[in-house]
Amino acid sequence: MLHFKRAESPSELDRILQLQKRNLPVSLSSEVKKTEGFVTVEHDFELLERMNNACPHFIAVHDKEVIGYALSMHPKFGQEIPILRPMFSEIKKRYTKSDFIVMGQICIDTKFRKQGIFRRLYKEMLKGIRPEFDCIITEVDSNNTRSMDAHYAIGFKKISTYIADGHSWDLMLLR
Repeated sequence: MLHFKRAESPSELDRILQLQKRNLPVSLSSEVKKTEGFVTVEHDFELLERMNNACPHFIAVHDKEVIGYALSMHPKFGQEIPILRPMFSEIKKRYTKSDFIVMGQICIDTKFRKQGIFRRLYKEMLKGIRPEFDCIITEVDSNNTRSMDAHYAIGFKKISTYIADGHSWDLMLLR
């Protein structure tokens, strides 16, 4: 049975990290990266747990297995992950309000893709962050066409495109 919830336990955080590891670029072929997408950031347990304590992550669970996640990243973590620092700088330049949470990464297990889980995780996240936050901001590697298409399909709007660390990134917002 599939259900959606906030991450609550160390074992759920471990399962998030296992799913993440399977979807990092180093774990995937070029063809799979192009057709299925990939995740960019590799978190460690300690940071993932601190992020979860500030604003619990959203997970999709099927038969006690985490098969999808959307990581909540409170803006106070903006300097914690070096590869994300340019994103937070871009947010400060392009978005002046403080009503947002950053979706730090989203991933769905390969066997469960194209079943609406991506859309549902974002729906649950939007509902769950209120009233503290009004919107979700994220960025997607412009070369990750599967992820770009999926984000635009559920209503994300582009704030800007910028270059950081030799990559082109689209900064996006969902209300």
